[in-house]
Amino acid sequence: MSDALRDQLALLPAYLTAHLQLSLVALLLGAAVSVPAGLWVSRRPTAERIALGIASVLQTIPSLALLAIMVPALAALGRATQTSFGFAVPSIGFLPALIGLTLYSVLPILRNTVTGIAGVDPAVVEAARAVGMTDRQRLRRVELPLALPVIVAGVRTATVWVVGLATLSTPVGAPSLGNYIFSGLQTRNLAAVLVGCVAAAALALVLDALVHALERGVRVHRRGLVVGASLALAALYLHTAVTLAAGALGHARRPIAIGSKTFTEQYILSAILAGRIATATGTPARVVPSLGSTVAFDALRDGTLDCYVDYSGTIWATIMRRTDVPADRGAVLAEVTRYLREHDAITVVGALGFENAYALVMRDDRAGTDGIRRISDLAARAPDLTIAGDYEFFSRPEWSALTRAYALRFGAQRSMDPSLMYEAVAAGDVDVASAFSTDGRIAAFALRALEDDRGAIPPYDAIVLASARLVRDEPRVLDALAGLNSTIDAATMRRMNAAVDQEGRSPNEVARAFLAGAP
Repeated sequence: MSDALRDQLALLPAYLTAHLQLSLVALLLGAAVSVPAGLWVSRRPTAERIALGIASVLQTIPSLALLAIMVPALAALGRATQTSFGFAVPSIGFLPALIGLTLYSVLPILRNTVTGIAGVDPAVVEAARAVGMTDRQRLRRVELPLALPVIVAGVRTATVWVVGLATLSTPVGAPSLGNYIFSGLQTRNLAAVLVGCVAAAALALVLDALVHALERGVRVHRRGLVVGASLALAALYLHTAVTLAAGALGHARRPIAIGSKTFTEQYILSAILAGRIATATGTPARVVPSLGSTVAFDALRDGTLDCYVDYSGTIWATIMRRTDVPADRGAVLAEVTRYLREHDAITVVGALGFENAYALVMRDDRAGTDGIRRISDLAARAPDLTIAGDYEFFSRPEWSALTRAYALRFGAQRSMDPSLMYEAVAAGDVDVASAFSTDGRIAAFALRALEDDRGAIPPYDAIVLASARLVRDEPRVLDALAGLNSTIDAATMRRMNAAVDQEGRSPNEVARAFLAGAP
């Protein structure tokens, strides 16, 4: 067994348990809502149409979008509960993922409950009525047992859906087998992706088989099958309950929650922050990986996250909605610091010492042949070219600023996974790609970063942000983080990124090596 695979398997118990917790609780809640609701609306045609319509609409919302919607909604609710009751509802982590997965489980169970009841032979129902059964007795003793196979089929469908969709809970801060997949794709760790996919598929098959065995045992009156499947499901739910309780009660002191976005540099920097805190203060810390930009910021603002690394240009363009671009990096940083302190009670602990700006890249030989050194050189050729960007790029203010400043009009735009963009442009599958200026793959793939000669992209100093709770309650942690100010230059960050993306080292390993040599 390779070291890479062994390292990934060591993480499996924790990720599998977290995935099981989300899936089983969501299925339990979904069934608890859908089956009674389905029985009730099956007697009321108008209510049935409305209920199935609402469930169908929820099902049409892309799963990742539904999970992401939960974050600002819970953040707003958290502010209300904090004001009214003195506690805040968490906006990231288990709760938003659980709500989203529960909503997704409703449609197949609800629809199959209604279909199962409607499919009961009317002659059987009339016979039950003729022998004097009440409506409740008829439902419990006749209709529900006959509809059970159809209802269980809905539960089985929901089970497979929920286990698969739970892998998408990672971007809203809930650990799952999706952690393997998201981080593995970003760091080109195929062992991680393989373990995550195989484990998720195996879990779905096991749960589906247990539900099917329980239904079959009831239908053909095989007591042993019913008892075996029931005991197995009960054991899984007991494990879920015990581990959830242990997680809630296991920390006498709340760990410092450190956020990370969805690319290599962020994985490394979050590990550096966690290691620095542990070494300097002994305070427990945990990393919440693969968060979207706005998800991380909202979670920091409401105190669910304690700190993470962001970039001054991201705050300037996305949070502050500024379209002007001062030439002075220091002026941007000072304005960002003031704005966050006054508007969001967020503290800029300091700048790490490097800038990681958005850039447009091309193959170096292609750019040389076409005489393209600057973005302004690109504008005339853009209608005949294809550009690729990460998931956020084409909806970000920076892209709007670039198109305005250079009148860019590309022939085609493609949103891609960031880990694939560099290979795509290097292979000639796309002509231009968005990139990050400290990414080691720019040099590794012989790409050229085009000069932003009209200054459309704002400065992007890497800065450590801290929540109001961290500033108020953890001054030693704040001091430890401040010790990282000006300790990482662009060349160092580029080497660390390349160590992960090109050499196959883990972000944690690279972070430990940096901290070992840090002052």
